[in-house]
Amino acid sequence: CGKTTLLESLIRELSGRGYKVGTIKHDVHGFDIDKEGKDTYRHKKAGAHSVLISSPWKYALISDVDSEKSLDEITGFMPLELDIILTEGFKSAGKPKIEIFRKNHSGKLLCADNPTLVAVATNDKNNSVLEGIKNILDLDDTKEIADFIEKHYIQKSYGRVSLTVNGEKIKLNQFARDIVESTLKGVISQLKGCENPKDIDIKIKDK
Repeated sequence: CGKTTLLESLIRELSGRGYKVGTIKHDVHGFDIDKEGKDTYRHKKAGAHSVLISSPWKYALISDVDSEKSLDEITGFMPLELDIILTEGFKSAGKPKIEIFRKNHSGKLLCADNPTLVAVATNDKNNSVLEGIKNILDLDDTKEIADFIEKHYIQKSYGRVSLTVNGEKIKLNQFARDIVESTLKGVISQLKGCENPKDIDIKIKDK
């Protein structure tokens, strides 16, 4: 079971539980999804910096970048209604990671000393390399891995930040919740007597 295979299984499992799942794949070699002869290809070749194609069912954006975008910046392009975003790659990004460790693998864990490592999915649970790892998951049990993600990164984050507008509760994905939380805490912590805010309740009424 490789990274992409596991990701496919997790997408099916979490989607089957009613969650909207987004994915982001890191490609160190570069990529091109446009095809010669297509209108979007012609727009781009003519010099367009960004091209967006839209249909009643989906849309796609092709845009030049001056430098590689961070995971946070890329996540900002994803729809807000997603419940979770799973990524493949991005080893240096400071996000929670689940590492795959297969039987007969002679090396060490790639993220063993990385504080963002939250679990290891393996089919070799008794390997001494895994000593000290708090969360060891069965690589062949997609449900168990999905349960872990659901408990720690979907349900838990929902209860931490909530947004109500005009009496209606607005659904926020994890990225949006993190942005709201970090921004508000950053501003409020600068106020006298609010250096370490734990519970924040803000109401804004239009004039």
